[in-house]
Amino acid sequence: MNEKRNFTNKVIMVRPAHFGYNPETAENNAFQSSIGSEDIGKIKSRAEREFDDLVDKMRNAGIDVWVHEDTRQVVKPDAIFPNNWFTTHDDGSLITYPMFSPVRRLERDPVIIEKLKTEFAVSNRIVLEDYESDNKFLEGTGSLILDRKNKKAYACISQRTHPAILQDFSEKFGYEVISFKAVDPKGIPVYHTNVIMTLGAGFAILCVECITDESDRKKVRSKLDAAGLELVEISFEQVLQFTGNMLQMKNDKGHPVLAMSSSAFRSLTSEQKSTLRKYTEILHSDIPTIEKFGGGSVRCMIAENFLPTN
Repeated sequence: MNEKRNFTNKVIMVRPAHFGYNPETAENNAFQSSIGSEDIGKIKSRAEREFDDLVDKMRNAGIDVWVHEDTRQVVKPDAIFPNNWFTTHDDGSLITYPMFSPVRRLERDPVIIEKLKTEFAVSNRIVLEDYESDNKFLEGTGSLILDRKNKKAYACISQRTHPAILQDFSEKFGYEVISFKAVDPKGIPVYHTNVIMTLGAGFAILCVECITDESDRKKVRSKLDAAGLELVEISFEQVLQFTGNMLQMKNDKGHPVLAMSSSAFRSLTSEQKSTLRKYTEILHSDIPTIEKFGGGSVRCMIAENFLPTN
């Protein structure tokens, strides 16, 4: 790939039709809660309201948001998190990924794929979901933190991020993969890299304490240093507030905007906020229902569109 941009003004979000607690994903997502999940109607309406509020704030900040309405015919409780099943790239590549949860595989929406192929220059359609038959998974930019400009991909190994597919990704797309192990205080592997790590222009956010192996810590730190990124270390307590789950974009004036949930924003210290504001505008929105029952936050809700226009 010949990618030059790490951030884009164009993003895709999926407005949920059946948002709710998914026991399949809860198997290895320690951030989900089932308490109160039986009140399906209330959860659904709250999630829709939280989604709409976030979209409004992003659009008001100058982000070009394409909202796709999820279909009501098939129940897909995690459709609100499209970044896990596809990525787009500057060279015209559109990649779809193997998903751990069988119900989440239904999220690979041909309507989204066809619209991208119609409205943008998709020259390379890559399918990785055949790995599902071998119970091997790689969940898009949940698993992969992409430094597109320097062609590096950071990934913590888990049930949803398999080393064999990381190797395949590296060989197919020419990325250097920096893999490592990350665990919570109970020793349980962190399910997605993007709950503990964010890359921005000039900075990186990382829960270093989740990386218990010293050689892995040194490896990740050295790569971030080499990229000239100022490290903002967060604690696991902050990770539980989704402080690692942020996404930097750019607005219609080309200025950087870092999007996060209000819980993540509140958990940042004044020093951390000051450091981030050296590099970027901060946007935050309150999404407690989505975080509690979905186990994901703002970054998970946004699929970036890097495809060139026709």
